[in-house]
Amino acid sequence: MAGHYLYTRGTSSRWFQLFRYEEDTEHIVNERGKVLDVQSALDMENRRIILHRAHKGDNQRFKIIYVKDMPAEPKKGELNKNFNFIVERPFHFQTRMKSGRYLDRIGNNVVLKRPNGRNTQVWYFH
Repeated sequence: MAGHYLYTRGTSSRWFQLFRYEEDTEHIVNERGKVLDVQSALDMENRRIILHRAHKGDNQRFKIIYVKDMPAEPKKGELNKNFNFIVERPFHFQTRMKSGRYLDRIGNNVVLKRPNGRNTQVWYFH
């Protein structure tokens, strides 16, 4: 543990590498009673995991899902129900405004454009 951030390394089975799962609270607890905690309770991609004193926040509660019970990720051509896109099927975004323009790219900017004979930006969901 560097500060209160959780990180991984090879095991030496030292006290600071030993955790237990408490089913009643859904906490993952170390030998000193600190629990895994999603930093600042912000549910966002790549958010740091820290060790913190236990409280009743959802950012400290985890459920155990064994690999054989994990739902399969949608494959190419299947609907991803979380995002409502079909995986790896090219698409365009068209505005519902009167012009019917499409989302396109100019450099790194996303803009509205009319189809003009050139290839309009094609988007993919992976």
